[in-house]
Amino acid sequence: MSSIDRRRVLGGAAVLGGGMAAAGLLPAWAQSATPGLGETPTLSGEDLKLTIARRPWTVDGRSGGAVLVNGTLPAPILRLKEGQRVRIAVENRLDEETSIHWHGLLVPPHMDGVPGVSFPGIPARTTFVYDFPIRQAGTYWYHSHSGFQEQEGLYGAIIIDPKDPDPVAYDREHLVVLSDFSFMPAGRILKRLKQEGGVFNYQKQTLAGLFAHRDQTLRERIEWAKMLMDPTDISDVTGATYRYLANGHGPKDNWTALFKPGERVRLRFINAGAQTIFDVRIPGLKLTVVAADGLNVRPVEVDEFQIANAETYDVIVQPTEDRAYTLVAEAVDRSGMARATLAPRPGMSAEVPPLRARPLGTMKDMGMDMSAMAMGGQAKSAPAAPPGLAAPRVRGSDAMGDMAGMEMSMLDPLNAPQVKLGPGVQMITPMPQDRTAEPGQGLESAGHRVLVYRDLAALAPNPDRRPPARTMEIHLTGNMERFMWGFDGRRYDEQPAPYAFRAGERVRVTLVNDTMMAHPIHLHGHFFELAEGPEGFRPRKHTVNVLPGSKVSWDFTPEGGDWAFHCHMFFHMAVGMFQVFAVRPFEEAAA
Repeated sequence: MSSIDRRRVLGGAAVLGGGMAAAGLLPAWAQSATPGLGETPTLSGEDLKLTIARRPWTVDGRSGGAVLVNGTLPAPILRLKEGQRVRIAVENRLDEETSIHWHGLLVPPHMDGVPGVSFPGIPARTTFVYDFPIRQAGTYWYHSHSGFQEQEGLYGAIIIDPKDPDPVAYDREHLVVLSDFSFMPAGRILKRLKQEGGVFNYQKQTLAGLFAHRDQTLRERIEWAKMLMDPTDISDVTGATYRYLANGHGPKDNWTALFKPGERVRLRFINAGAQTIFDVRIPGLKLTVVAADGLNVRPVEVDEFQIANAETYDVIVQPTEDRAYTLVAEAVDRSGMARATLAPRPGMSAEVPPLRARPLGTMKDMGMDMSAMAMGGQAKSAPAAPPGLAAPRVRGSDAMGDMAGMEMSMLDPLNAPQVKLGPGVQMITPMPQDRTAEPGQGLESAGHRVLVYRDLAALAPNPDRRPPARTMEIHLTGNMERFMWGFDGRRYDEQPAPYAFRAGERVRVTLVNDTMMAHPIHLHGHFFELAEGPEGFRPRKHTVNVLPGSKVSWDFTPEGGDWAFHCHMFFHMAVGMFQVFAVRPFEEAAA
């Protein structure tokens, strides 16, 4: 794999062009009704131009440095048509290399946009032309795969209209790009994360919380302290330094989208956040999810959904009242929110609900679910142990006593023989469970219906219904205190070789999360089918969020090329949670 430069990948971790660029030509769905807010331009056609440069950007009245595309944040919306061909000239006006990855798009490997893996990158002061056919429809996005540029603002939306009639009926649509922005330079954020674990966690437990019984009991805290774990450590980077944005605007800006009462409004959500998982709801409205990661799903009505980094969801809302509604996108750790408004007229706003209580990590997040071990104060028999792990011995008469009595090694090499143990592996999940039927962290007791992966079913039949011929298990490993992340206990530059596949084979991949952080894992150039779902109509995704202490399985059919595979928590990827799926023709791989 001489074409893949591992160290380079980790180390590299206002001109308008083409189509409808002027604000006056924007379609109604792309226009904000908020006075003073600039519009995100839309580019359409076969020949487009994007210019990348550093410029100031203002959020809630404060200016900071950013990497902008055609002078905007988010970058221009690319409105394309399924079946067309597009040529996109990317001019790099930076003093450093840049790149663009077309997230979720099925493009040739050399157009995928990952320097050191699929192409050489775009050197400073040069232009590169991406040229590829559009093979799909739906909501997608694009972002840099160079340096810190994605965190600094280089991301934008892609909307691809279907060549056939759209199965989703709607009267109006709006795009909602969620993201996080910091006035602190990205390099400094990473340095502080490496220097001090939990440095941005301003919601740690207090003595007052203990006395008020708001958090854990003293006994629970002692047990967590013994394991050197902090149950409040939900997000690495928080509202202590982030401002959470909707279409590039902060909560005070109050970006507003218009509707007429009774209309079916399609909202295309993209999580372009570098480090933030968002919980999205619109108080007073039901949300009907009609697409996930760009592909249509059977409609499912919910009150809230969690959208992990790099995922997209399309939802339909139908407001019937002549009033404003607040669109709430809370950070998963409840340290802040992005906020926007749906309104029948400009200048309207609705009540903004307060942030909900921040979640706490549980034993399930360690891969040790105690629910089967204690009921009604009676100790239950120990669960069957996974292969290679001694059955836990149970003592005590309550759940915490049971936890204290579990004498199992958190680093048992027999539980994951492919994992290289060392300072980068803090734990190996003893009993990982499939949690795709559960809401995300902090939404377990939301009091209303929350979307879970098991709710999703593909609208069209799965294209490849063959059972997998082989399986592969990949462990997501890390050390939260040292901010070390990798796959199977290794950083990218420590991996002996890429993960190898044969083109056209059918493989089941199981991701096991050996950490107490959620990891949204993205595979370039492919869709995969989650292992759980209606037979023949399992949900197809390009990104899946693996909850702490859990496992997720999916099947896919590899296409030839070198494809990036990584966590979409930006700083996790930057320090090593990155790999390559090397897919070769059958004969070459067999040899």
